[in-house]
Amino acid sequence: MKKIRKTLNCLILLLVIAGVLIMLRGKADAAGLMSGGWRNLKYYTVLSNVFAGIVAAVQLIRDLRGKRPAAALKLAATTATALTFLVVAGFFGPLYGWIQFYHGSNLFFHLIVPLLCILEFVLTEERDRLTIRHCMLASLSTVIYGLAYVINLIVNGIGDWPDTNDWYGFVNWGYGMAAVIFLAIILVSFGIACLLRRIRISPVSS
Repeated sequence: MKKIRKTLNCLILLLVIAGVLIMLRGKADAAGLMSGGWRNLKYYTVLSNVFAGIVAAVQLIRDLRGKRPAAALKLAATTATALTFLVVAGFFGPLYGWIQFYHGSNLFFHLIVPLLCILEFVLTEERDRLTIRHCMLASLSTVIYGLAYVINLIVNGIGDWPDTNDWYGFVNWGYGMAAVIFLAIILVSFGIACLLRRIRISPVSS
């Protein structure tokens, strides 16, 4: 079990690094939700995957030191990347077409890394220690990002492409609908965390 978890954490870390390097060399692409270089860090997708990579590195270090898995951190990272996966697959994909969201670094960030994070979390020990409070904390990053997104829109305005502050296009339907969308996303994030917490697998020898 531990060997499988270590392998998955190594894959997550390496794919996040590879995705970031590809992202930094890529050009802006409105359809695929990509900007040029470091400007991609404004996207929740990128931030959640970078977070997952950092948590994977932390877990690898903890494994080397013989410490318990960082289950709470794993829950937070897996929730964030799973949310990215669901929003792209269930919201942006149907609206704009799935294929354009699964090329270049987005293939890693929108699909492969989220699925690896979910699989690794299923194999993480100490999950029984997680509580509803941990689920709330796991969805906190979504709340903070949403607030920052809205505040930026209010303070700096929507703007025009490629310098728009509404890079996800949520305000296309008005601020009221944008608020509803953000609330729904936050609830989905919390739901994902709760679902992950409830996942149970048969004990396997480590």
